[in-house]
Amino acid sequence: MTQWTRAIAGAAAACLSAQLAAAQIAPQAAPTNAASTPNAVRLSNDYKIGPDDVLTISFWRDKEMSSDVTVRPDGKITLPLVNDVDAAGLSPDQLRETLVAEAKKYVEDPNPTVIVKQINSKKVFITGSIEKPGSYPITAPTTVLQLLAMAGGLKEYAHSKDIVIMRTENGRPTGYKFNFKQVADRRNMKSNIELRPGDTVVVP
Repeated sequence: MTQWTRAIAGAAAACLSAQLAAAQIAPQAAPTNAASTPNAVRLSNDYKIGPDDVLTISFWRDKEMSSDVTVRPDGKITLPLVNDVDAAGLSPDQLRETLVAEAKKYVEDPNPTVIVKQINSKKVFITGSIEKPGSYPITAPTTVLQLLAMAGGLKEYAHSKDIVIMRTENGRPTGYKFNFKQVADRRNMKSNIELRPGDTVVVP
C-alpha cells in the first residue's frame, strides 16, 4: 500500500464518519419498490433508466412474458408479445405504466413488476497516474475522493495537487480543480465534489 493509498483511505474514512454523523440526524428516504426487491440495486429518487442497464420484467401469472432484458443503445427493450418498448429516460414506475398499456392489447389485467438489477448507464471515468484507471459505475452519490479510493489510490509520483474533473455542462466542457493534499488535510473540502455520470477525473 503506497503512502497515497493510505492517505486516501484515511481521508475517505474521515469523510465517511462525517456522513454517518449526518445520517443519524437526517431522516432516511424510503426505498423504492424496486430497491426493496431481492437482487435489485438501491435507486436514488431521481433515477432514470439508461442504455446498458439490466432490468427484470416480471408479469404476475405470466412467465412467458417475463424476462431479464438489457436496455439497448437506442433506449428500447424487447419483450415477448409487446416487442419493442421505449425504456430509457423513464423511471421504473413509468416503465411499468407503459408496459401495462402495451400488454393490455394481448392479456387481461396485466400486472408487471420492473426490477433494476444492474445500473451500467451511470458511469464516471478516471485516467492518468492512478492504480486502476478506467470506468466505474456509480449507483449512489460518489465524491472525487471516493472514486480515487475505488480506483486503488494515486501512484507514487502523481501530481496530487493538480487533479482535474472534466465535465460537460450545457454542451460545453468545464474543468474543476481538486487538490488531494488539501482535502486530505481537511482543507478546501468544497472541492471534493459529487461526481455526475459522464465525468472524467484526470490525475496528472
